[in-house]
Amino acid sequence: MIIDHLLCSVCGKHYSPDQVTYTCPDDGGNLSIMPDYQYLANLVQPDDILNSKEASLWRYVPLLPVVDPGFQHTPLHQAGWTPVYQPQRLAASLGLSQLWVKDESRNPSASFKDRASAIVMTRAREIGISVVVAASTGNAGAATACMAAAMGAKSVILAPRSAPPAKIAQLLIFGAKVILVDGNYDQAFDLSIQASHEFGWYNRNTGYNPFTAEGKKTAAFEIWEQVLLNLPTGSKPLIILVSVGDGNIISGIHKGFKDLYALGWIEQIPRLFGIQAEGSAAIANAFAQNTTTIIPVAASTLADSISVDQPRDGLRALQAVRETGGTYLTVPDEAILRAIASLGSVGIFAEPAGATAYAGLVSAKTQNLLDLNDPVLVLNTGSGLKDIKAAMQAVPSAPIIEPSLQSLKQVIS
Repeated sequence: MIIDHLLCSVCGKHYSPDQVTYTCPDDGGNLSIMPDYQYLANLVQPDDILNSKEASLWRYVPLLPVVDPGFQHTPLHQAGWTPVYQPQRLAASLGLSQLWVKDESRNPSASFKDRASAIVMTRAREIGISVVVAASTGNAGAATACMAAAMGAKSVILAPRSAPPAKIAQLLIFGAKVILVDGNYDQAFDLSIQASHEFGWYNRNTGYNPFTAEGKKTAAFEIWEQVLLNLPTGSKPLIILVSVGDGNIISGIHKGFKDLYALGWIEQIPRLFGIQAEGSAAIANAFAQNTTTIIPVAASTLADSISVDQPRDGLRALQAVRETGGTYLTVPDEAILRAIASLGSVGIFAEPAGATAYAGLVSAKTQNLLDLNDPVLVLNTGSGLKDIKAAMQAVPSAPIIEPSLQSLKQVIS
Protein backbone atom coordinates (compact mmCIF):
# COMPACT_ATOMS: atom_id res chain seq x y z
CA MET A 1 0.00 0.00 0.00
CA ILE A 2 1.40 3.38 -0.99
CA ILE A 3 0.84 6.10 1.61
CA ASP A 4 -0.91 9.07 0.03
CA HIS A 5 -0.89 11.32 3.09
CA LEU A 6 -1.18 11.47 6.88
CA LEU A 7 -4.44 12.98 8.16
CA CYS A 8 -4.71 14.86 11.46
CA SER A 9 -7.71 13.76 13.54
CA VAL A 10 -8.06 17.23 15.09
CA CYS A 11 -7.49 19.87 12.40
CA GLY A 12 -7.81 17.69 9.29
CA LYS A 13 -4.49 18.86 7.89
CA HIS A 14 -2.66 16.61 5.43
CA TYR A 15 1.03 15.76 5.69
CA SER A 16 3.30 13.81 3.41
CA PRO A 17 4.93 10.73 5.01
CA ASP A 18 8.34 12.42 5.11
CA GLN A 19 7.03 15.56 6.83
CA VAL A 20 6.15 14.11 10.22
CA THR A 21 6.83 10.92 12.18
CA TYR A 22 4.36 10.91 15.03
CA THR A 23 1.63 13.49 15.74
CA CYS A 24 0.40 16.70 14.12
CA PRO A 25 3.00 19.47 14.65
CA ASP A 26 0.25 22.09 14.90
CA ASP A 27 -2.04 20.64 17.55
CA GLY A 28 -0.64 17.25 18.61
CA GLY A 29 -3.55 15.41 17.01
CA ASN A 30 -3.17 11.73 16.16
CA LEU A 31 -2.43 11.03 12.52
CA SER A 32 -4.15 8.44 10.33
CA ILE A 33 -2.26 6.85 7.46
CA MET A 34 -4.31 7.34 4.30
CA PRO A 35 -3.86 5.55 0.99
CA ASP A 36 -5.13 6.56 -2.43
CA TYR A 37 -8.23 4.39 -2.28
CA GLN A 38 -9.00 4.60 -5.99
CA TYR A 39 -5.48 3.48 -6.88
CA LEU A 40 -5.62 0.76 -4.21
CA ALA A 41 -8.98 -0.53 -5.47
CA ASN A 42 -7.53 -0.94 -8.96
CA LEU A 43 -4.49 -2.71 -7.55
CA VAL A 44 -6.09 -5.14 -5.08
CA GLN A 45 -9.23 -7.25 -5.28
CA PRO A 46 -10.95 -9.16 -2.44
CA ASP A 47 -9.97 -12.49 -3.95
CA ASP A 48 -6.31 -11.51 -3.67
CA ILE A 49 -6.83 -11.61 0.09
CA LEU A 50 -9.36 -14.41 0.33
CA ASN A 51 -7.21 -16.82 -1.67
CA SER A 52 -4.09 -16.15 0.39
CA LYS A 53 -2.62 -19.12 2.23
CA GLU A 54 -0.84 -16.86 4.73
CA ALA A 55 -2.32 -17.50 8.20
CA SER A 56 -1.23 -14.28 9.88
CA LEU A 57 -1.82 -10.54 9.59
CA TRP A 58 0.70 -10.54 6.73
CA ARG A 59 -2.04 -11.87 4.44
CA TYR A 60 -3.11 -8.19 4.32
CA VAL A 61 0.20 -6.82 3.03
CA PRO A 62 -1.51 -5.16 0.01
CA LEU A 63 -3.56 -3.09 2.50
CA LEU A 64 -0.69 -2.25 4.87
CA PRO A 65 1.81 0.65 4.79
CA VAL A 66 4.80 -1.68 5.24
CA VAL A 67 6.15 -4.61 3.27
CA ASP A 68 6.41 -8.13 4.65
CA PRO A 69 9.85 -8.17 6.31
CA GLY A 70 10.19 -11.91 6.07
CA PHE A 71 11.15 -13.73 9.27
CA GLN A 72 8.87 -16.64 8.39
CA HIS A 73 8.80 -19.36 11.02
CA THR A 74 9.19 -16.78 13.80
CA PRO A 75 6.60 -15.19 16.13
CA LEU A 76 6.54 -12.16 13.83
CA HIS A 77 4.79 -14.29 11.21
CA GLN A 78 2.34 -15.73 13.73
CA ALA A 79 0.73 -12.45 14.78
CA GLY A 80 -2.90 -12.16 13.81
CA TRP A 81 -5.37 -14.54 12.17
CA THR A 82 -6.73 -15.37 15.61
CA PRO A 83 -9.73 -17.69 16.02
CA VAL A 84 -13.37 -16.71 16.27
CA TYR A 85 -15.53 -18.88 18.52
CA GLN A 86 -19.30 -19.23 18.71
CA PRO A 87 -20.05 -20.02 22.38
CA GLN A 88 -23.61 -21.27 22.15
CA ARG A 89 -24.14 -21.54 25.92
CA LEU A 90 -23.12 -17.92 26.48
CA ALA A 91 -25.39 -16.82 23.65
CA ALA A 92 -28.28 -18.79 25.13
CA SER A 93 -27.68 -17.35 28.60
CA LEU A 94 -28.09 -13.86 27.15
CA GLY A 95 -30.90 -14.79 24.77
CA LEU A 96 -28.80 -13.84 21.74
CA SER A 97 -29.23 -15.64 18.44
CA GLN A 98 -25.72 -14.84 17.13
CA LEU A 99 -22.62 -14.38 19.27
CA TRP A 100 -18.95 -14.63 18.40
CA VAL A 101 -15.85 -14.17 20.55
CA LYS A 102 -12.60 -13.29 18.78
CA ASP A 103 -9.76 -14.55 20.96
CA GLU A 104 -6.63 -12.41 20.72
CA SER A 105 -4.94 -14.39 23.48
CA ARG A 106 -3.78 -16.74 20.74
CA ASN A 107 -1.22 -14.20 19.50
CA PRO A 108 2.48 -14.98 20.14
CA SER A 109 2.77 -12.86 23.29
CA ALA A 110 -0.88 -13.62 24.18
CA SER A 111 -2.48 -10.25 23.46
CA PHE A 112 -3.94 -8.04 20.75
CA LYS A 113 -0.90 -5.77 21.00
CA ASP A 114 1.20 -8.11 18.84
CA ARG A 115 -0.58 -6.70 15.79
CA ALA A 116 0.66 -3.15 16.30
CA SER A 117 4.10 -4.26 17.43
CA ALA A 118 4.64 -6.39 14.33
CA ILE A 119 3.91 -3.40 12.10
CA VAL A 120 5.89 -0.88 14.18
CA MET A 121 8.96 -3.10 14.39
CA THR A 122 8.78 -3.57 10.63
CA ARG A 123 8.51 0.18 10.11
CA ALA A 124 11.52 0.77 12.38
CA ARG A 125 13.53 -1.66 10.28
CA GLU A 126 12.45 0.06 7.06
CA ILE A 127 13.60 3.49 8.25
CA GLY A 128 16.83 2.15 9.75
CA ILE A 129 16.20 2.55 13.49
CA SER A 130 17.48 -0.34 15.57
CA VAL A 131 15.96 0.46 18.98
CA VAL A 132 12.24 0.72 19.72
CA VAL A 133 10.94 2.18 22.98
CA ALA A 134 7.48 1.80 24.48
CA ALA A 135 5.61 2.70 27.63
CA SER A 136 3.39 -0.13 28.76
CA THR A 137 1.50 -1.65 31.66
CA GLY A 138 2.64 -4.95 30.20
CA ASN A 139 0.91 -6.09 27.01
CA ALA A 140 2.24 -3.53 24.52
CA GLY A 141 5.68 -3.91 26.01
CA ALA A 142 5.57 -7.71 25.89
CA ALA A 143 4.39 -7.58 22.29
CA THR A 144 7.16 -5.16 21.35
CA ALA A 145 9.80 -7.24 23.12
CA CYS A 146 8.49 -10.42 21.48
CA MET A 147 8.55 -8.99 17.95
CA ALA A 148 11.94 -7.37 18.56
CA ALA A 149 13.33 -10.71 19.70
CA ALA A 150 11.94 -12.40 16.60
CA MET A 151 13.73 -9.84 14.41
CA GLY A 152 16.94 -9.67 16.41
CA ALA A 153 16.26 -6.03 17.26
CA LYS A 154 16.44 -4.12 20.54
CA SER A 155 13.57 -2.89 22.68
CA VAL A 156 13.40 -0.65 25.73
CA ILE A 157 10.25 -0.88 27.85
CA LEU A 158 9.22 1.65 30.49
CA ALA A 159 6.59 0.06 32.73
CA PRO A 160 4.89 1.23 35.92
CA ARG A 161 6.31 -0.66 38.87
CA SER A 162 2.72 -1.77 39.64
CA ALA A 163 2.42 -3.80 36.41
CA PRO A 164 1.47 -7.47 36.99
CA PRO A 165 4.54 -9.68 37.59
CA ALA A 166 3.56 -12.09 34.80
CA LYS A 167 3.75 -9.27 32.28
CA ILE A 168 7.10 -8.06 33.59
CA ALA A 169 8.37 -11.65 33.34
CA GLN A 170 7.47 -11.71 29.65
CA LEU A 171 9.39 -8.51 29.03
CA LEU A 172 12.50 -9.86 30.70
CA ILE A 173 12.34 -13.29 29.06
CA PHE A 174 12.03 -11.70 25.61
CA GLY A 175 15.26 -9.82 26.29
CA ALA A 176 13.93 -6.28 26.52
CA LYS A 177 15.72 -3.60 28.51
CA VAL A 178 13.06 -3.20 31.21
CA ILE A 179 12.94 -0.12 33.41
CA LEU A 180 10.24 0.13 36.07
CA VAL A 181 8.93 3.64 36.64
CA ASP A 182 7.85 4.71 40.10
CA GLY A 183 4.70 6.24 38.68
CA ASN A 184 1.70 5.41 36.50
CA TYR A 185 1.33 4.57 32.80
CA ASP A 186 0.85 8.18 31.76
CA GLN A 187 4.13 9.21 33.38
CA ALA A 188 5.92 6.30 31.70
CA PHE A 189 4.34 7.38 28.40
CA ASP A 190 5.66 10.93 28.68
CA LEU A 191 9.10 9.68 29.68
CA SER A 192 9.24 7.36 26.65
CA ILE A 193 8.59 10.29 24.33
CA GLN A 194 11.38 12.28 25.94
CA ALA A 195 13.68 9.26 25.59
CA SER A 196 12.84 8.75 21.91
CA HIS A 197 13.80 12.37 21.19
CA GLU A 198 16.93 12.25 23.34
CA PHE A 199 18.33 8.94 22.08
CA GLY A 200 16.87 8.66 18.60
CA TRP A 201 14.81 5.58 19.47
CA TYR A 202 11.65 4.79 17.51
CA ASN A 203 8.58 5.26 19.72
CA ARG A 204 5.96 2.52 19.53
CA ASN A 205 3.37 4.10 21.81
CA THR A 206 -0.27 3.76 20.87
CA GLY A 207 -2.04 7.04 20.40
CA TYR A 208 1.28 8.51 19.27
CA ASN A 209 2.82 6.43 16.49
CA PRO A 210 0.39 6.31 13.52
CA PHE A 211 1.61 2.86 12.47
CA THR A 212 0.11 1.23 15.60
CA ALA A 213 -3.43 1.69 14.31
CA GLU A 214 -2.35 0.13 11.01
CA GLY A 215 -1.50 -3.05 12.89
CA LYS A 216 -4.68 -2.99 14.91
CA LYS A 217 -6.87 -2.49 11.86
CA THR A 218 -5.94 -5.99 10.72
CA ALA A 219 -8.42 -7.36 13.29
CA ALA A 220 -11.18 -5.64 11.29
CA PHE A 221 -9.96 -7.33 8.13
CA GLU A 222 -10.11 -10.70 9.86
CA ILE A 223 -13.61 -10.05 11.19
CA TRP A 224 -14.60 -9.22 7.61
CA GLU A 225 -13.36 -12.60 6.44
CA GLN A 226 -14.39 -14.68 9.45
CA VAL A 227 -17.82 -13.19 10.19
CA LEU A 228 -19.12 -10.50 7.84
CA LEU A 229 -18.74 -12.52 4.65
CA ASN A 230 -20.75 -15.33 6.24
CA LEU A 231 -23.71 -13.17 7.29
CA PRO A 232 -26.81 -13.40 5.08
CA THR A 233 -27.41 -10.55 2.64
CA GLY A 234 -29.42 -7.80 4.29
CA SER A 235 -28.34 -8.69 7.83
CA LYS A 236 -28.40 -6.05 10.53
CA PRO A 237 -25.01 -4.43 11.21
CA LEU A 238 -22.62 -6.49 13.27
CA ILE A 239 -22.12 -5.09 16.79
CA ILE A 240 -18.54 -5.32 18.03
CA LEU A 241 -17.76 -4.78 21.71
CA VAL A 242 -14.23 -3.57 22.45
CA SER A 243 -12.60 -2.77 25.78
CA VAL A 244 -11.13 0.74 25.72
CA GLY A 245 -8.22 2.30 27.58
CA ASP A 246 -6.18 4.80 25.56
CA GLY A 247 -8.57 4.29 22.62
CA ASN A 248 -6.17 2.99 19.99
CA ILE A 249 -7.65 -0.49 19.55
CA ILE A 250 -11.16 0.73 18.81
CA SER A 251 -9.87 3.52 16.56
CA GLY A 252 -7.65 1.04 14.73
CA ILE A 253 -10.52 -1.38 14.18
CA HIS A 254 -12.63 1.53 12.93
CA LYS A 255 -9.85 2.47 10.50
CA GLY A 256 -9.82 -1.08 9.15
CA PHE A 257 -13.53 -1.07 8.43
CA LYS A 258 -13.32 2.40 6.88
CA ASP A 259 -10.62 1.07 4.56
CA LEU A 260 -12.85 -1.84 3.53
CA TYR A 261 -15.82 0.48 3.01
CA ALA A 262 -13.80 2.94 0.94
CA LEU A 263 -12.63 0.06 -1.24
CA GLY A 264 -16.24 -1.04 -1.75
CA TRP A 265 -15.65 -4.42 -0.09
CA ILE A 266 -18.35 -3.96 2.57
CA GLU A 267 -21.72 -2.22 2.32
CA GLN A 268 -21.96 -1.12 5.95
CA ILE A 269 -19.54 -0.58 8.81
CA PRO A 270 -20.21 -2.54 12.03
CA ARG A 271 -21.47 -0.68 15.08
CA LEU A 272 -18.70 -0.27 17.63
CA PHE A 273 -19.47 -0.39 21.36
CA GLY A 274 -16.62 0.91 23.53
CA ILE A 275 -16.47 -0.56 27.04
CA GLN A 276 -14.52 1.12 29.83
CA ALA A 277 -13.97 0.24 33.46
CA GLU A 278 -15.87 2.58 35.76
CA GLY A 279 -12.58 3.56 37.35
CA SER A 280 -11.02 4.55 34.03
CA ALA A 281 -13.79 6.09 32.00
CA ALA A 282 -12.51 9.37 30.55
CA ILE A 283 -13.71 8.58 27.02
CA ALA A 284 -17.07 7.20 28.14
CA ASN A 285 -17.59 10.37 30.20
CA ALA A 286 -16.99 12.55 27.14
CA PHE A 287 -19.38 10.42 25.10
CA ALA A 288 -22.10 10.72 27.75
CA GLN A 289 -21.62 14.49 27.86
CA ASN A 290 -21.73 14.72 24.06
CA THR A 291 -18.42 16.54 23.89
CA THR A 292 -15.06 16.05 22.23
CA THR A 293 -13.27 17.36 25.30
CA ILE A 294 -11.80 14.44 27.19
CA ILE A 295 -11.04 15.27 30.81
CA PRO A 296 -8.37 13.07 32.45
CA VAL A 297 -9.34 10.90 35.40
CA ALA A 298 -7.40 9.34 38.26
CA ALA A 299 -7.69 5.83 36.91
CA SER A 300 -8.25 2.96 39.33
CA THR A 301 -9.29 -0.48 38.08
CA LEU A 302 -8.02 -4.04 38.31
CA ALA A 303 -8.06 -4.09 34.49
CA ASP A 304 -4.54 -2.68 34.28
CA SER A 305 -4.34 -2.82 30.47
CA ILE A 306 -7.11 -0.25 30.19
CA SER A 307 -6.24 1.79 33.28
CA VAL A 308 -5.42 5.18 31.77
CA ASP A 309 -5.66 8.69 33.21
CA GLN A 310 -5.33 10.54 29.90
CA PRO A 311 -6.43 8.54 26.82
CA ARG A 312 -3.89 9.23 24.08
CA ASP A 313 -6.24 8.34 21.24
CA GLY A 314 -9.46 9.46 22.85
CA LEU A 315 -10.77 11.69 20.06
CA ARG A 316 -10.55 8.98 17.40
CA ALA A 317 -12.04 6.51 19.88
CA LEU A 318 -15.03 8.84 20.25
CA GLN A 319 -15.29 9.25 16.49
CA ALA A 320 -15.24 5.47 16.00
CA VAL A 321 -18.31 4.99 18.15
CA ARG A 322 -20.24 8.06 17.07
CA GLU A 323 -19.69 7.49 13.36
CA THR A 324 -20.84 3.88 13.55
CA GLY A 325 -23.96 4.42 15.66
CA GLY A 326 -22.48 2.66 18.65
CA THR A 327 -22.23 3.67 22.28
CA TYR A 328 -19.95 3.71 25.30
CA LEU A 329 -20.66 1.75 28.45
CA THR A 330 -18.86 1.52 31.78
CA VAL A 331 -18.67 -1.56 33.98
CA PRO A 332 -17.47 -2.01 37.59
CA ASP A 333 -14.56 -4.25 38.48
CA GLU A 334 -17.00 -6.74 40.04
CA ALA A 335 -18.68 -7.20 36.65
CA ILE A 336 -15.29 -7.67 35.01
CA LEU A 337 -14.46 -10.48 37.43
CA ARG A 338 -17.81 -12.15 36.70
CA ALA A 339 -17.07 -11.85 32.99
CA ILE A 340 -13.71 -13.63 33.43
CA ALA A 341 -15.56 -16.56 34.98
CA SER A 342 -18.29 -16.54 32.31
CA LEU A 343 -15.78 -16.68 29.47
CA GLY A 344 -13.83 -19.32 31.34
CA SER A 345 -16.95 -21.49 31.52
CA VAL A 346 -16.75 -21.95 27.74
CA GLY A 347 -12.99 -22.41 27.58
CA ILE A 348 -11.81 -18.84 27.00
CA PHE A 349 -9.29 -17.52 29.54
CA ALA A 350 -9.40 -13.72 29.43
CA GLU A 351 -7.43 -11.14 31.36
CA PRO A 352 -9.48 -8.37 33.02
CA ALA A 353 -9.19 -5.96 30.08
CA GLY A 354 -10.31 -8.66 27.66
CA ALA A 355 -13.23 -9.70 29.84
CA THR A 356 -14.34 -6.07 30.11
CA ALA A 357 -15.83 -6.31 26.62
CA TYR A 358 -18.01 -9.26 27.66
CA ALA A 359 -19.05 -7.44 30.83
CA GLY A 360 -20.13 -4.63 28.52
CA LEU A 361 -22.24 -7.04 26.50
CA VAL A 362 -24.05 -8.18 29.64
CA SER A 363 -24.67 -4.53 30.54
CA ALA A 364 -25.86 -3.68 27.02
CA LYS A 365 -28.30 -6.59 27.14
CA THR A 366 -29.60 -5.48 30.54
CA GLN A 367 -30.12 -1.93 29.26
CA ASN A 368 -31.83 -3.13 26.06
CA LEU A 369 -29.19 -1.43 23.92
CA LEU A 370 -29.21 -4.23 21.38
CA ASP A 371 -31.76 -6.49 19.77
CA LEU A 372 -31.62 -10.19 20.57
CA ASN A 373 -31.33 -10.93 16.85
CA ASP A 374 -28.38 -8.58 16.34
CA PRO A 375 -25.17 -10.30 15.29
CA VAL A 376 -22.70 -9.60 18.11
CA LEU A 377 -18.95 -10.08 18.43
CA VAL A 378 -16.93 -9.67 21.64
CA LEU A 379 -13.20 -9.02 21.38
CA ASN A 380 -11.05 -10.69 24.04
CA THR A 381 -7.82 -8.72 23.92
CA GLY A 382 -5.55 -10.85 26.10
CA SER A 383 -4.87 -14.05 28.03
CA GLY A 384 -5.82 -14.56 31.64
CA LEU A 385 -2.31 -15.87 32.23
CA LYS A 386 -1.25 -12.23 32.07
CA ASP A 387 -2.82 -11.54 35.47
CA ILE A 388 -3.26 -14.62 37.64
CA LYS A 389 -4.02 -12.52 40.72
CA ALA A 390 -7.13 -11.09 39.09
CA ALA A 391 -8.14 -14.49 37.73
CA MET A 392 -8.05 -16.00 41.20
CA GLN A 393 -10.41 -13.28 42.41
CA ALA A 394 -12.95 -14.32 39.79
CA VAL A 395 -13.51 -17.85 41.11
CA PRO A 396 -13.80 -19.64 44.47
CA SER A 397 -10.54 -20.94 45.86
CA ALA A 398 -9.82 -24.66 45.54
CA PRO A 399 -10.36 -26.72 48.72
CA ILE A 400 -7.44 -28.50 50.34
CA ILE A 401 -8.13 -32.03 51.60
CA GLU A 402 -6.36 -34.96 53.19
CA PRO A 403 -5.27 -37.57 50.63
CA SER A 404 -8.14 -39.93 51.46
CA LEU A 405 -11.31 -41.05 49.71
CA GLN A 406 -13.38 -40.03 52.74
CA SER A 407 -12.08 -36.44 52.53
CA LEU A 408 -12.76 -36.40 48.78
CA LYS A 409 -16.34 -37.60 49.34
CA GLN A 410 -16.94 -34.87 51.89
CA VAL A 411 -15.82 -32.17 49.46
CA ILE A 412 -17.81 -33.61 46.55
CA SER A 413 -20.97 -33.96 48.60
